Amino acid sequence: MEAFNHKLNTYIDSWMGPRDERVQGWLLLDNYPPTFALTLMYLLIVWLGPKYMRHRQPVSCQGLLVLYNLALTLLSFYMFYEMVSAVWHGGYNFYCQDTHSAGETDTKIINVLWWYYFSKVIEFMDTFFFILRKNNHQITFLHIYHHASMLNIWWFVMNWVPCGHSYFGASLNSFIHVLMYSYYGLSAVPAIRPYLWWKKYITQGQLIQFFLTMSQTICAVIWPCGFPRGWLFFQIFYMASLIGFFSNFYIQTYKKHRVSQKKEYHQNGSVDSLNGHANGVTPTETITHRKVRAD
Repeated sequence: MEAFNHKLNTYIDSWMGPRDERVQGWLLLDNYPPTFALTLMYLLIVWLGPKYMRHRQPVSCQGLLVLYNLALTLLSFYMFYEMVSAVWHGGYNFYCQDTHSAGETDTKIINVLWWYYFSKVIEFMDTFFFILRKNNHQITFLHIYHHASMLNIWWFVMNWVPCGHSYFGASLNSFIHVLMYSYYGLSAVPAIRPYLWWKKYITQGQLIQFFLTMSQTICAVIWPCGFPRGWLFFQIFYMASLIGFFSNFYIQTYKKHRVSQKKEYHQNGSVDSLNGHANGVTPTETITHRKVRAD
């Protein structure tokens, strides 16, 4: 196994160039196979889990969901606060920031971004809860693509560009996750569900996040500072893919839902479907619990 790791690391290093020495010895970062193996295990569970649960009763997981979402809300808030605080007091340049130019601030960003990378392992649980609760309609291509790709991308980010311009997208994503995981934590409590109204704004926030991240990345291309251009172009491409997938999700989930409501209203000649009593489900519940998650 060590020989395989050495050979793979040599190949990756010859392709990517020298790694950032500041993260040597950090958990999961020295070798790529553990991250890749975690991703394969995730995809295997995504494939086999629904088959295993097919003839079994769904598992509620209510208490565990509340704790899980609360923990991720707190972790996301911690990462957002620490990154914004470090960047603000460390004088990071908004338009472009190199990875070896801010001393102690770079060190703080690296520490927080490792947690951001590791949080992508924890977030695999999002999908596992869907499987246990038999919410298989929520396990979409977008959901799998987003979860599986982020962990692998951030392994490479942490090894080659673990600070500098890399902070921006992670900061915005952490803020969105504060809103998202707090919502899903509260929605696990049935008595609170009817009062939750901001789910569709989470998707809007995600789209704004991708646009802002892509725009800020383009700034670093226009006004370069030494941050590797290859990483910038890759991030622009990845953000564009997420904008496309999340826009499609938003249109399919919310715009078509409105059209179907209007159609039902005209066909039935009744306002029942529009006043909170569509098949005994409130509009909030209809969107929240019958539509897929975008993350």
